[in-house]
Amino acid sequence: MKAAWYENNGPARKVLNIGEMEPPDPAPGEVRVRLYASGVNPSDVKSRSGRPLSAPRIIPHSDGAGEIEAVGPGVAHSRVGERVWVWNGQWQRPFGTAAEFICLPEDQAVTLPDNVDYATGACFGIPALTAIHAVNLFGPLAGKALLVTGAGSSVGFYAVQFAKAAGARVLGTASRERAALAREAGADFVIDYKTKDIVKVTRDLTGGNGADGIIDMDLSSTIHLVADGALVPHGKVICYGSNVAREIPLPFPAMLWNSITLQFFLVYDLLPDQRMRAIAQLLDTLRQNTLRHHLGERFPLERIADAHEAVESGGVSGNIVLDIS
Repeated sequence: MKAAWYENNGPARKVLNIGEMEPPDPAPGEVRVRLYASGVNPSDVKSRSGRPLSAPRIIPHSDGAGEIEAVGPGVAHSRVGERVWVWNGQWQRPFGTAAEFICLPEDQAVTLPDNVDYATGACFGIPALTAIHAVNLFGPLAGKALLVTGAGSSVGFYAVQFAKAAGARVLGTASRERAALAREAGADFVIDYKTKDIVKVTRDLTGGNGADGIIDMDLSSTIHLVADGALVPHGKVICYGSNVAREIPLPFPAMLWNSITLQFFLVYDLLPDQRMRAIAQLLDTLRQNTLRHHLGERFPLERIADAHEAVESGGVSGNIVLDIS
């Protein structure tokens, strides 16, 4: 099979290779998926860049979509030919979705509705499930004000939609270049974080109270929002990422005296019932055709280095996808 891989950490153009490998055989309980698209996420490029390798050779990427081509013992043969999207393809395993084939447990290959193409399906495992679970962690949202940082990002675009569907009033932060995406997702108000005082605007839009919750993509740059009063007392911050891999000081007095909850989660490590709930919600919206998607640039597998560099640049809006012929 054709595949992309790396054997050392480093710059994309220096360490990523393209070549032929033996296709994997499905073990008991596994399916082999013929992949047609592979999603490229920030965590993929961070792993390639500097995270210790778990095996001598790594095929990157955890998200993808394709068709089940073979099944291992214990899996119904009726699944052969099924269109699917996959999650956690390269989580705690060396071979991910930047290849023509992947083998993984059958529950990690989820039916892809006929009205959804493969490139879109390759954006569900990390961006969509992160957004859905972040919204779910707030509980009932009807009538509440939610601040979504990076509302024009891959995760934020989905988070705004699911928060609106849950009845929230959504304020989003976005650059001028991505503000239109946040509005397309349904944000009630978009704050240009480069030119506006996010806390002041948030408080002005909430009668001086602050938001009831924050969905945060980068704690290193936004924790000050809590210290400066963007949240109501007893508000909650749900955080799924940070742009720096180091300890981040917390505004302890503001959090203590306002009884603020700060909750983290790793989308790769959702509990089974949490993931099942998020997948069910996603599939429901897909079948109803009510969810908007935003694909960014698409690259052939041979240009995987370009795709990684596009993610690292931060200049491309939407999900970046590899087309695997």
